[in-house]
Amino acid sequence: MSKIRIENVCKEFEGSMAVKNLSLEIADGEFLVLVGPSGCGKSTLLRLLAGLEQISSGRILQDGNDISLLPPRERNFSMIFQNYALFPHMTVEQNITFGMRMRKEPKQQYRARVDRVAELLQLGALLNRKPGKLSGGQRQRVAMARAIVRDPSLFLMDEPLSNLDARLRNEVRDGIMTLHQQLKTSTVYVTHDQMEAMTMADRIAVLNNGDLQQIGAPETLYAHPANLFVAGFIGMPSMNIFKLPCQSAELWVEDQRIALPDTEEAKNLSEVYLGIRPEHITECSTEPEIPEAGYLYLQASVTHRELLGADYLNHVSTSLGGLRYLRENRGEAPQKGQQVRLRFSLQDLHLFSGTNQQNLHRETHHA
Repeated sequence: MSKIRIENVCKEFEGSMAVKNLSLEIADGEFLVLVGPSGCGKSTLLRLLAGLEQISSGRILQDGNDISLLPPRERNFSMIFQNYALFPHMTVEQNITFGMRMRKEPKQQYRARVDRVAELLQLGALLNRKPGKLSGGQRQRVAMARAIVRDPSLFLMDEPLSNLDARLRNEVRDGIMTLHQQLKTSTVYVTHDQMEAMTMADRIAVLNNGDLQQIGAPETLYAHPANLFVAGFIGMPSMNIFKLPCQSAELWVEDQRIALPDTEEAKNLSEVYLGIRPEHITECSTEPEIPEAGYLYLQASVTHRELLGADYLNHVSTSLGGLRYLRENRGEAPQKGQQVRLRFSLQDLHLFSGTNQQNLHRETHHA
């Protein structure tokens, strides 16, 4: 295992910056997930780590040694691609040993290493089959076996589950996590699926337009998003976000006052973004005579609802605008057109600057 450090890395393609002055560190044995929308730079960063693309500026260090210019074969990193890249005319065993043969590794080592990885991934009965005779999940395991047999210091995985159906995705995802716990090899995993990231990662790095927006534990990004982009990207269903006017570091919602953080920046703002997650909103069975301190109340009208299984995702119209909240699928759920009274704790509110979209609680930005 090894520690990888990326320092001020940039990658330019024909005048367009795909990765912008990015710095982060991958610890020994860490499972780091890169997330972001299409075109954000996450796959480019993975290819830079693998040596498949050359950086435009900056450095990539492995245990303190600069490996920025090393070719892929000298980095001892294994990459698992989205399309598996198996040779259809070769057997499973031949696919697994292909890299070993290309690197001219001693043939006497093949058998023991193939047997070990076949047992690890339950491929023993499939070694003589060709990829065309395998299911999607089995082909994915062969691609993983080919990467593992190299005994790499870093795994690089580029959306390895995107070609699988929902049930198989869960099965293979669990297999990857079990494998990681056994091998304890540092892993960088790219996905556009933020829920996949939340369930798998030790830490998540959120990218957008080539910029690193925030890096931290899944719990940190969920509870303390650094900016409006992270707030809207992390969490499912996504956060309700409203742009509201404010003055003198306070804003009003239906005659209810919300104080902004006591900072000079907040005092000078004329607009803020208010965010509240659907799961932090509840229905009031009756309207309280005296509203409970520390809570915000909203009158709402149900426009439609979605059944998610254990919960309904209710869509409602409020004075703020359209809003969504979760309700348990038990008892009578509100029907379209029904009036409901909603409430949520002020402690669950997220406030972002209307100027730069940064979290107004700056101490929560990094972890």
